[in-house]
Amino acid sequence: MTKAIQRYDNLAAARNFRPGEVRSTSMDIPEIFGKNTLTLDKLEERLPKAAWKDLQKTIDEGEPLNIDVADAVALAMKDWATEKGATHYTHWFQPLTGSTAEKHDSFITPNQGGGAMAVFSGKELIQGEPDASSFPSGGLRPTFEARGYTAWDPTSPAFIIENQNGTYLCIPTAFASWKGEALDHKTPLLRSNEALNKATKSALELFGVKTKRALSTVGCEQEYFLIDQEFVYRRPDILTSGRTLVGAKPPRGQELDDHYFGSIPERVLSYMLEVEKELYKLGVPVKTRHNEVAPSQYELAPIFEMANVAADHQQLTMMVLKKVAKKYGLECLLHEKPFDGLNGSGKHLNWSLSTIEGDNLLEPGESPHENMKFLFFFTAVLLGLYRHQDLVRISVAHAGNDHRLGANEAPPAIISSFIGEQLHDIIEQLVNGGAKSSKQGGLLGLGTPVLPHLPKHAGDRNRTSPFAFTGNKFEFRALGSNQSPSFPIVVLNTIVAEAIEDMTEDLKKASKKGSIEKALGKVLSDRLKECKSVIFNGDGYSDDWQKEAKKRGLLNLKTTPDAIPYLSNKENIKLFKKYKVLNEKEIHSRKEIWTEQYITTRTIEVDTIESIAKTMIYPATVRYIGELSKAAEQSGDLGLDNSGSRSMLAKVNDGLNKLGSALDKLADVQANLKYKNTSEHAAKVESEVLPVMTEIRDAIDFLERYVADDYWPLPVYREMLFIK
Repeated sequence: MTKAIQRYDNLAAARNFRPGEVRSTSMDIPEIFGKNTLTLDKLEERLPKAAWKDLQKTIDEGEPLNIDVADAVALAMKDWATEKGATHYTHWFQPLTGSTAEKHDSFITPNQGGGAMAVFSGKELIQGEPDASSFPSGGLRPTFEARGYTAWDPTSPAFIIENQNGTYLCIPTAFASWKGEALDHKTPLLRSNEALNKATKSALELFGVKTKRALSTVGCEQEYFLIDQEFVYRRPDILTSGRTLVGAKPPRGQELDDHYFGSIPERVLSYMLEVEKELYKLGVPVKTRHNEVAPSQYELAPIFEMANVAADHQQLTMMVLKKVAKKYGLECLLHEKPFDGLNGSGKHLNWSLSTIEGDNLLEPGESPHENMKFLFFFTAVLLGLYRHQDLVRISVAHAGNDHRLGANEAPPAIISSFIGEQLHDIIEQLVNGGAKSSKQGGLLGLGTPVLPHLPKHAGDRNRTSPFAFTGNKFEFRALGSNQSPSFPIVVLNTIVAEAIEDMTEDLKKASKKGSIEKALGKVLSDRLKECKSVIFNGDGYSDDWQKEAKKRGLLNLKTTPDAIPYLSNKENIKLFKKYKVLNEKEIHSRKEIWTEQYITTRTIEVDTIESIAKTMIYPATVRYIGELSKAAEQSGDLGLDNSGSRSMLAKVNDGLNKLGSALDKLADVQANLKYKNTSEHAAKVESEVLPVMTEIRDAIDFLERYVADDYWPLPVYREMLFIK
């Protein structure tokens, strides 16, 4: 087999794929939606009325659950699951790895007659005991202490996962150590929900509004890349790190702006339809799908849900995206920056505040300046954002996102909020003595009577803002695509709860001297003066904003090693302890875990690029140099002008020398890396190791442009991005 045939065999999977080989995904959405989810309606049908009422109080009002109700729920859950073919159940939890975990146990129990029966008790439903020793704990427990507990979360519905050989029941749970410390993302999320609920209910009483429960609602837009699976098998960097560590810029990337919202390729659309079908069955309310900016980049987005359920559904979404891709010979890449020089992928977290009865507290209405309730809660969000910029930045800090934040497809690391012209005008009025009017959008004429006049919003959108108000919600645009949304939600819930509580106390004091309307005007004016500097409606990508933000005293924590140390600041420990979201040990553990994860991720990348350079690029280049040398020598012997081959030989040889020098430099930097703790280690990796990785990449990318294509051992960008 010649080099050329072997080289292009990489494209065989994409060339031979036929959409007809995949089963039909035609679907009746109302019929299948929630089919594999034990919804509240289904549970109510299966429970005695008394048990259902008690469970409803637990879900809606946070009342404790007694064991009798748990037994009734367990029986109903088991019967429902076994009717769907489930033989096993698992307590499905979210450890601090950022993904999910599960240990399967059988329903089957031997009976006295030598047979077996399916049994599931309330005790088994409420509590499980997986081995906790191998999960990240950040010093919360020694490795030799293995006991950990999972606890059923009744606010998130159980669901069935299907496999071609059977099904199993997943029960969403929290995960804690033997001493009760949170070892997961769900526990602090549930705690923050309660903190936000208490603060919001107390504030609403001042406005004459009663509610059973207040909660944050969330919808996460998910961006991702799809490439042919065969390319992944032949790219060690994608296999081990989820991104391309080397790869020259292709002749065509996203410069033509033709992929965004373009027609979806047939193979990709088939994949999307099956993804949606599987998500609908799991009760995930997927709403939108489209091409994103970069070639082979796509997005899906759901409708808003209660934050806790939305976080669970986000994990299911990522799982289904990756699982279904393999059926179509594709690989779903969720890394924040799979391809250098192209837009990366984010997960925009749309966050709002609501009552359980459905009143969106961030809905401005027709005249926002007259909507006291809206202005109160809107100001509270801005106040929390300003006071805790560091926590908001930390919540999106990880190695993958460092490639993305501040680039032209993602907001900067400076935390600020775009609020639009209308609300900015109202805030200026409030700060200067009271809001008396709201700018109106009017109608937008499109220049022809054939097209209708469209209602025009009073403010434009701003995609450069990390935290933009978009009508009746805030869009937190800085999350990475591979990230669990849970901790960002925890941070938003907690900082807003504190701001609401402080403003409620202010309002109570001020209203003793007069009407609540007059008191509210003063409270809003005072708090907006405090947090006004976090409002920015301009271009977040500009150099001018970097300078302006510094003048305003806003933090600019550009990298993960810059941001993570702020987590254990006294103010942050005090905040989380006050609202019983995280204790001091849990905070320090997360700081340690996330710092170690950064170091480990970078170490994997360093080892991988070094291996690719030494075992793939170096040998291929040497072989090509041998061919060039032979050509130059033979043409010279024949008396031909060999200046072209000699020039090419010199360039390739120079590129190889630069690669060798960069590899030597990497070995030297690693051997002499000195640090006292994990935070310093992470900072040294970022400042000393990553620049050398860039040198290695530059050398390899140079060689890719000169080494003969049939010698080059890796699929290149033009293939991975454009072969569907």
